[in-house]
Amino acid sequence: MTKKIRTEEVEHLFEAILTLENKEECYQFFEDICTVNELLSIAQRYEVAQMLRNSNTYIEISEKTGASTATISRVNRSLNYGNDGYDMVFERIKRNREENK
Repeated sequence: MTKKIRTEEVEHLFEAILTLENKEECYQFFEDICTVNELLSIAQRYEVAQMLRNSNTYIEISEKTGASTATISRVNRSLNYGNDGYDMVFERIKRNREENK
C-alpha cells in the first residue's frame, strides 16, 4: 500500500525547498534537515537513475555507486512506472546546460 505523501507537512517542506536560491543554500538546508546517510542515499538514487537512463548495466551502476541491485531495481521501477519526476529534472538540467554553453 502506498503511503499518502500529499500531506500538510510535505507541502511545508516543499515550500521551504523552493525558497532555496543556490547550491550553498541547499547544502546548508539539507545538512540541517537530513542525516549524512539520508542525503547520500538520495544522491545515490539520483546517480543510479542517471546511469540507468544512460543505459548502464546494473553491474556498472553497482560498481560506480555502491548501490545494491535492490536499490537499482527500485530506481528502475520508478523510472519506468513512476511519476516521471526523474525525467522532468533530467530534461531541465539538459536544457539549462545547453542554454549556458
